[in-house]
Amino acid sequence: MILNGKAHKFGDDINTDYIISGRYKFKTLDMAELASHIFEDIDPEFSKKISEGDFIVGGSNFGCGSSREQAVLALKHAKIGAVIAKSFARIFFRNGINVGLILIEADTEKISQNDILRVDVTSGKITNITKNEIIPVRPLPDFLLRIIQEGGIVNYLKKYRDFKI
Repeated sequence: MILNGKAHKFGDDINTDYIISGRYKFKTLDMAELASHIFEDIDPEFSKKISEGDFIVGGSNFGCGSSREQAVLALKHAKIGAVIAKSFARIFFRNGINVGLILIEADTEKISQNDILRVDVTSGKITNITKNEIIPVRPLPDFLLRIIQEGGIVNYLKKYRDFKI
C-alpha cells in the first residue's frame, strides 16, 4: 500500500476539537459538511488547501481530547491519505483504525509544511521526496492493516463475519 501526497504539518497535542470544532459535531451527520470544516479553528481556509491523498502530519499526542468519532470520520471524508504523527492518543488511534483511517507513527521532525511524501505503509517507510530522505515508520501489525484495507472494522466484519485475523 503506497500513498503519495503533500504534508500539512501541525504540532503537538492537536486535540479532536482542533480537528473538527465542537460547534459542528452535533449540528450535522453529513460527513461531507463536517469534512469541509477540518482544522477551521487553526486555519479557516484549511479545507480549501488540501487535495485528496494529502497527509496530516502532527507531533506527539495527536488526537487527544474527546472520544467521539467525528474527528476521524471528518478526516476520512476529507480524503486525507493518512495521519502521520510521533504518537497518537489511544482512543483516537482506535477510532481511526475502526473507520479505516490510516495512522502512522514516525519521527515527524524532518517533515516540513508542503513537503511531498511517499508513504509505503506495508514496508514501513516514508520517502520525503522534497528532501530526498527516508524516514522509518513504526509498521502497523498485519491484522490492523487488514482492517484498514477493508475500510474499517464494520466492513471487515461484514466480509469475514468474525475476528479470525
